[in-house]
Amino acid sequence: MQLFWSEDDVDEWVARSGHSKGAVFGVEQLWPLAQRWYDDRRELEWRRKSARERQAILDDVGLVGPFWQVGSR
Repeated sequence: MQLFWSEDDVDEWVARSGHSKGAVFGVEQLWPLAQRWYDDRRELEWRRKSARERQAILDDVGLVGPFWQVGSR
């Protein structure tokens, strides 16, 4: 994951680096994603979220489409 100020900055980085542009999303989705993804990490009986649970989190915060399909890559 790379953090940028704006999508223009992403485009400039892509042009300079030669990397392809992946999925881009803003902090309005990042913060809810982080809260949901890591909400239970400090519990003694923590377990990795299932693929279904991970997919539900991505869907719930609006990260949808082929890039965001759990297990598709």
